[in-house]
Amino acid sequence: MLELTISAYHQALLEKQMTTEDLVTFYLDRIRRFDIALASIICVNPAAIQLAKDCDLSLQQTGKLSGSLHGVPVLLKDNIETADMPTTAGSLSLQGFSTGRDADLVRRLKAAGAIILAKTNLHEFAIWGETISSIKGQTRNPYDLTRTPGGSSGGTGAALAANFGLAGIGTDTINSIRSPSSANNLVGIRPTVGVVSDEGIVPYSLTQDTAGPMARCVADAAAVLDVIAVKDLPQTSLPAKPRIGLLRSFFGSEPVNLEVNRLMAHVIEELGNTGFEAVEVGSQIQIDDLVSNVSVHLYDLKAHLNGYLESVNAPYPSIDAILASGLYHPGIKDNLVLANQLAINSPEYGERLKRRDLLRKQIESIFVENQSLALAFPHQQQLVCRVGESQSQRNGALAAITGFPSICLPAGFTAASDSAPIGVPVGFELFGLPGSERLLIALAALYEQQFPKRQPPTEAKWL
Repeated sequence: MLELTISAYHQALLEKQMTTEDLVTFYLDRIRRFDIALASIICVNPAAIQLAKDCDLSLQQTGKLSGSLHGVPVLLKDNIETADMPTTAGSLSLQGFSTGRDADLVRRLKAAGAIILAKTNLHEFAIWGETISSIKGQTRNPYDLTRTPGGSSGGTGAALAANFGLAGIGTDTINSIRSPSSANNLVGIRPTVGVVSDEGIVPYSLTQDTAGPMARCVADAAAVLDVIAVKDLPQTSLPAKPRIGLLRSFFGSEPVNLEVNRLMAHVIEELGNTGFEAVEVGSQIQIDDLVSNVSVHLYDLKAHLNGYLESVNAPYPSIDAILASGLYHPGIKDNLVLANQLAINSPEYGERLKRRDLLRKQIESIFVENQSLALAFPHQQQLVCRVGESQSQRNGALAAITGFPSICLPAGFTAASDSAPIGVPVGFELFGLPGSERLLIALAALYEQQFPKRQPPTEAKWL
């Protein structure tokens, strides 16, 4: 059952080669055996086995799958509301807290037949990228236990990579779906803002937040996106020779970037062998400038998080109350204090939105001038950081700030080492214009078909 795909699973169910209860039991056993080392799971659904039995009974009685995600065990980031489990956002200030309702995307998953198997760890309140929380502590990368799994959706990333579930959900305000996808040899899709509803998700920045799928292959991520999307995604067909723009300003030029650049050189060669035409993009967009001077995430945090906490009658209904309680990981204190000093009605906030509009126009011009279907670049210019360090040189802010879609794909692995038996995963993004999700998925599937990079991690290191 390792590395199972949704389509292979459904075929096995229909051919009576396995049951949903078999798969759920398999994943629960792996969580029990291996998550001590990874710390990726906050809460296992106590009803998971019964839900699996219900799926099996339905199939036995009707001879048909109940939906496109029939019996699919899904790993859900724990800032997404579930009626039958607490939603903690990784914070002791929300320990045991439940709104008693399912988020919109959870209702859609359940309607398609999915089982919410477990809630996963995250960087507390999704505030940063190393996946450490006061509820669960530090999640570790299953490929290299000395490294973080990226973040903030690193619990979903690590758990999926470790085969603790069949598909997963993350949320993304700056990097947070694509960072753990890159760091864990996964596929992650950040959809156009508004394609997936934010109803029932603990917010960071409603301007930039979106949920999206994470999976071990493109087809599975696409299947989940089809279910959770609230908007119809336009169909598309690929031209005979798709053009991909290489955004060179997002490639590092320091010694620390050498390993990622080596893998990206192979990716560019492979894109050419797949039938893509790679063209150099001359624009010098700088990712640090976007994060420092355009992104509004920290400006939104106070108003949007406080508004949510008040609306759900949370035990600590504001950043002030959380800070006073002491029930949070000290690593997020500086960001909470800073966000508490910023406001969405400030002149600087308005200036940042103006810069965002200019950035969108600049990106649209790049696509037209280069006749490109997508832009390609490494998600992170250097390897995912080690435990105790902070992420650096991540490129996810381009999609987050513009609200445009992006898909992260495995680029390969670094050289093996004592701590990383098959190497450290590296990922790259295909970034597109609004509403181009199906186009990006088609491009990604074409590349994945010819150059599959997915490899499971080595379990021996977890024992």
